[in-house]
This record gives sequence, C-alpha cells and structure tokens, in this order.
Amino acid sequence: MATVDESPSAKRWLPLEANPDVMNQFLWGLGLPPDEAECNDVFGLDEELLEIVPKPILAVLFLYPITQKSEEERIQQDKEIKERVHSDRVYFMKQTVGNACGTIGLLHAVGNITSEIKLSDGSFLDKFFKSTATMNPLERAKFLENDRQMEDAHSVAATAGDTQASDNVDTHFICFTCVDGELYELDGRKSGPISHGASSPSSLLQDAAKVIRSMIEKNPDSLNFNVMAISKKTTNA
Repeated sequence: MATVDESPSAKRWLPLEANPDVMNQFLWGLGLPPDEAECNDVFGLDEELLEIVPKPILAVLFLYPITQKSEEERIQQDKEIKERVHSDRVYFMKQTVGNACGTIGLLHAVGNITSEIKLSDGSFLDKFFKSTATMNPLERAKFLENDRQMEDAHSVAATAGDTQASDNVDTHFICFTCVDGELYELDGRKSGPISHGASSPSSLLQDAAKVIRSMIEKNPDSLNFNVMAISKKTTNA
C-alpha cells in the first residue's frame, strides 16, 4: 500500500486492499486466466492453518506496517544488497509510484512464475513481461509509471474493495517467491531482491511464514498484517 515517493513529482495511486477477491479480479482482467492461478487468504502462520491453503503455492504476498524500525532495517539492508549477487532469473522492479506496492507485489509474483503458468496471449501481463524482460529494475519501474492501461486497471481495483480508498496509508506489500532453489523477498522500495536461504516450491509457504513471523515479532503492537498466497489451479481443484 504505502510507499515513499522517489521524486517530488512522483505519481501516487490509491492503494489496493488486501483482499483476495480484489486481487483475483485485477489479475484475471490483466491476463492471468482464472483456471491458472488465484489469490487466497492465509488465515494464520501456524502449521495447521498453512496446511489448508490450496496447493501448490506459487508466491506469497505480505502486507505489513511501515514503522521507524522497519525503515531503519530497510536502509541497513540496502547497504548489504548492493554487495550481493542474485540470480539473473529473479524478476525484480523498483517502485516509483506512490501506493503502487500492491500492484508491484503482484507483478513480482507473476513475473517469477511465468514458467509455471500460461498468460493469455496478447494480454496486458503477457505484453508487459515480454516488453520488460531485458530491462533493469528502474527501467521496469518507469515503464509501469508511464503505462496508462495499468494505471486505469489499478484504479478500478483500488476502488473495488470493502473499505473506502484513501492514499493516506502506512502499510506496504511485498512478495516472497522461490527462484533457483532460494527464497527471495521482493520489495520495490529496496535496492534488489533479498535471499532468505534455501527453499523449494513445496516448502515456499512454510519458508516465507518463518520470515513473516520474524517481521511481525519486531512490531508486536501492530495489527496491520495480512498474508495471501497465490496458488496454482489444478485439474482436480
């Protein structure tokens, strides 16, 4: 939801609601077929509740509050990120549009699972990922910033939730995904992907839950957390 603008003239969108129905209609309208994948609520982080989330899991979205502590940690992580090397197969983009983190979280999710799903030919998502495949993270951000079709689609989705849309928010979406056997945290406000160690498609949700639990523990007084999973549809679902 919330974000820090990258420049004084940066665009600001209305934030997306942490609502699977809103996310699904948004993604399906942009070219992710409903019979390929869908967003689902993760109702808790203990093993029993993780087990009931539809499998297989393709990506995890996490909404958390932006606090002074989280900002200090982000600045420290950025110093470390610049010294690391990550897989070239990780699709990552920066965020230059205020409140676009929900959309960027979804783009991070879909951009790293294009080998697992089939996007509708010629759809927005199909053209977006083909157009930005060879771009660097900031070029991808600028491409999104200048894309009127995505801005319009985001606006429709942002006003489709159960709560009244407002750009005065202090929460932020990030994505967790597994690429080349590693769990990556993808946050457009950071300098690059953050590896959280070994993972696999079968353990992605549990591995992401461990990282999410540690982030929640750092903000024990806040209730502004939400977890969703993007699950692949199966023929017997």
